[in-house]
Amino acid sequence: MLEIYRLGIATGNATFETEPPGWDSFTAARLPEHRFVAVDEAGTVLGWVACGPVSPRPVYAGVVEHSVYVHPDARGRGAGRALLAALITSTEAAGIWTIQSGVFPENTASLALHTACGFRTVGTRERVGRHHGRWRDVTLLERRSPTVH
Repeated sequence: MLEIYRLGIATGNATFETEPPGWDSFTAARLPEHRFVAVDEAGTVLGWVACGPVSPRPVYAGVVEHSVYVHPDARGRGAGRALLAALITSTEAAGIWTIQSGVFPENTASLALHTACGFRTVGTRERVGRHHGRWRDVTLLERRSPTVH
C-alpha cells in the first residue's frame, strides 16, 4: 500500500501530500471497516481504498471522504472499480449516505473512474491549496446512496 501511495504522490496529480503519512497517522484518520485492497492471483497488491469521517459532528456521521489508489501497472484492469464497489457496499451497509472526494482536475483517469462508479461533480474548489509552489484547484465529487436515507 505504501509503495502505491508513493507512486501516486510522484505523479503530482493524486494528492496535496508530498510524503505518505506514517502508519499510525494513516490508520487514525481512516475507518477500519471501510478499507480494502485489490490483489491479483499471485497476491500482489494492485490498489487500495480507504475513507474517514469528514467531521466529528454527529450530523455528518453519514458522510465520509475517501481515497483510492491503483498501482500504475494495474490501471485499466478494473481494480479501481472493484475497490470503489467494495467501499460503496460497506459504507451503505453501515448507513453512510454520502461518499465524497477531492480530485485534481488534471487527474482525468480518477475523474472518469468516479463518474463510472456513480459519483457526480459537485463543483470546483478554486485555488484551494498550494502544491509544489503553485495554487491547485480540486474537483469535489460525491456519491449519494440511493438506499440510505
